[in-house]
Formats: sequence, structure tokens, C-alpha cells
Amino acid sequence: MTTVTAAQAAYVVAALLFILSLAGLSQHRTSRSGVVWGITGMVIALAATIGLASRSITATGLVLIAVATALGAGIGLWRARVVEMTGMPELIAIMHSLVGLAAVFVGWNGYLDVDAELTGSLLGIHHAEVFIGVFIGAVTFTGSVVAYLKLAARIDSRPLTLPGKHILNIGALVAFVGLTIAFVTRPGMGLLIAVTVVALALGAHLVASIGGGDMPVVVSMLNSYSGWAAAASGFLLANDLLIVTGALVGSSGAYLSYIMCKAMNRSFLSVIAGGFGTPAEDGEHGEQGEHREIDAEETAALLRDATSVIIAPGYGMAVAQAQYPVAELARRLRERGVEVRFGIHPVAGRLPGHMNVLLAEANVPYDIVLEMDEINDDFPATSVVLVIGANDTVNPAAIDNPASPIAGMPVLHVWEAGQVVVFKRSMAVGYAGVQNPLFFRENTRMLFGDAKQRVEDILRGLDALDTPTQAMVTTSR
Repeated sequence: MTTVTAAQAAYVVAALLFILSLAGLSQHRTSRSGVVWGITGMVIALAATIGLASRSITATGLVLIAVATALGAGIGLWRARVVEMTGMPELIAIMHSLVGLAAVFVGWNGYLDVDAELTGSLLGIHHAEVFIGVFIGAVTFTGSVVAYLKLAARIDSRPLTLPGKHILNIGALVAFVGLTIAFVTRPGMGLLIAVTVVALALGAHLVASIGGGDMPVVVSMLNSYSGWAAAASGFLLANDLLIVTGALVGSSGAYLSYIMCKAMNRSFLSVIAGGFGTPAEDGEHGEQGEHREIDAEETAALLRDATSVIIAPGYGMAVAQAQYPVAELARRLRERGVEVRFGIHPVAGRLPGHMNVLLAEANVPYDIVLEMDEINDDFPATSVVLVIGANDTVNPAAIDNPASPIAGMPVLHVWEAGQVVVFKRSMAVGYAGVQNPLFFRENTRMLFGDAKQRVEDILRGLDALDTPTQAMVTTSR
């Protein structure tokens, strides 16, 4: 078997493993095996690619490949080990930026090093691949960098609202089409520089114009962009695996973006045009009534007397790293005979599936973790709802206030329960910058402080409530 044939066979195996990886990652129970399949596929793909490269490059080139592989693997392992779950969205965003930057470099290399056998229409197709690959890669690069800066709170999460921002975006796309036609007709360095600059500016402006409430969709969208950028690089490099892998990532990211948009009752174009972070009307940021507070001991008493409890987690739970005491609270309540379930909004957190991963990390049983559509009808029959670090995903203004920036967004109907306890550090608005009327409802109580500490206080409160009962039982004996 020749090296080329062996590499092609390895690419087929790697592609199948990537497909199995996506299938495995779609469910909690198979997610670990999905990760293993993905890692195995990538190892096979790298080995096959290096084997192909060894046929035509010098020993120095192989050493450089080995050094680059070792550096990349080392940095990747280090970041994966030290990153907190709360930092996972920005880590993914910065990884997307590297994919985009790689696509830009591949595109420029494709222009500078053209195969002499390419002539006529084939040469025109090659130049089109170069131009499109550079454009997609540059948009992905700067868009991902801005997303990282927003997610990491390095810049304001509110949208950038330049005058005529939609005209600027459309103008950039029109310029791209015109430059592409000119480049295919008569390629030149100036045109390639021009499209690179236009794409870099467009990527930064697109994401800067999107509000914080839409960031889960943005991360998913950039994931799709990075896939198409990789596919474009695959065409330039004549690498079938890169084309297949890029198409898998691009299509799955696009579909995930569609699911996220549907979960927020929004169109993809409306997200790109700007979103939930639009400036609120007068009074939208301010308090809309008088809130009522509760302490941990009173919350423990509520939970002791409850027959059913639903926990609605959000990004605040991730920030406080409260998933472990929350899992312990759920276990203790279930031992008491209380029905405990978790209600997960599709865009809870900063990344699709963020809350599911946190709860799985804390060994919360999969069968009590339910999606919004599965649990929304059960709130009226629920004794107590604990809203732990969630805000926009439990905001009744999405249903009650047509003028709200989040009007029409499907939310968890937590206010329909008998009692609602909201864990928050303060009365500040959520990531979308919209005030939540839930905080001022008659059946809502606010439990202020660090979520992890408050849940631990509740656990101690349950212990204190159990102590007198145990003492009475001992005395009676």
C-alpha cells in the first residue's frame, strides 16, 4: 500500500470517527465516548497528514512540523487543564479565531504559491477559492476575537451602534462580491489585501454590533464560520479530510445556531443585525416595585415542607461554582421524598449546553435534568422553584411586555410555581441589560449573596431543622 493510499484510508477512518464523535456528544450518556472518538480521529488525521508531508519535504521541515505539533498540543493541554467551566465559552471563541487565522494564512499561501499546471478555468476556480477562503477566515478571526473580549468582560457586552450599521455590513458584502469578480478576472496583491482588510473589519463590526443576550448564538455561529473556513482551506490544499471535517463543523454549527435562534424566537438575520443588548427604554433598567428578601434558614424550611422542587440554573451558578452543593441539595431533598428536577433553558449560560455540562460534572442524574419544553407545563404544580444565577431566561417580560427587548423569547415559566426563590448577588440587570419583573412578584423572594455559600447555608439549615426531630425520637425511645 502506497503512502498516498494509506493516508486516504486513514482520512476515511478519521472522518467516520468525527461523525461518531458528533453523535456521541449529542447525548449526556455517550459524551465521554464522543470525546474519545474525536481525539482518536484527530490523532489519525495528524499522523496521516505528517506521513504525506514527509514524502516531499526536507528533514528540517519535518522537525518544524514536530515542534509546531508539540507546541500546539502543549498549549492546548495546559489551557484545557487550567480553564474554569465559566471560562469555557471564551476559550472556544479564541480557538475559533485561530481556525480563522489559519484559513487566512492558507489562502495567502495559495495565492503566492500557485501550481504551474493550473491554467484557464481551473486557475480562475483556484483564485476564487483563495479569495473566499481568506474572506471567511478573516471574518471568523476578528469576529471570534471580539466575542472573546465580550465573553471575558474585557469590553462592554452592549452592542456597538454605529450610524447606518446595516448599510456598512451590506456595503462590505457588496465590496466582497465586486472584489472577488475582479480578483478572478485579474488577480493581484492589492485586491487580496483589500478583501482581507474588508473582511477583518466586517467580522469585528458584526460581533461588536450584537448584544450580550445573543452571545450563545454568536459562539455557535462562529463555530459554523470556523468550519466553513476549514473547508475552504481543504479545497485549497486538496485535502479531502479537511473538506469533510470543515463541512461537518460548519453544518452542525449552523444547525445549532438555528436551534438557539428558535429557542429565543428569533431569526438568524435578526441576531446578525443586532440583538437583545439594544438600549432599554426609560425605566427598563430601574426597579419595577418592591422586592422581598429571604434568608437561607427560611429557604430551608420552605424546601423541607415542599412536595416538588424545580431548580433553574444560570450563568451565576457557574460563576459561583455552586454545582456541587446544588447537586448535594438535590440529593438530600430526594432522600426526603421531595420530587426534584432541573429546568434547563436552551441558552442558559454563555454556551449551548453549558448548564448540562456543569450538572453532569457534579454527578446530577441525567433523568432529572429536563429541557425547557419538557418542564414548562409543570411549574403550576410545583411547590418551590430555586432560580440559581439565572435572569433573562426566567424573565416574564418576554411574555407580558411586547415593548421589551426580549419580547417573544421563550422562557421558563418559574413564576407560575407556588414560591420562587431567586439567588442573586444584587438587583442588577442580567447580561441582556433588561430588568426582570419576576423579582417584584408576590410569590418571589430574593436570596442575596454568593450562590455556593447560600446553598451551603441551606444545607446547614436543613440539618438544623432535622436535629430537633431526631432529639424527640431519641427521647421517646
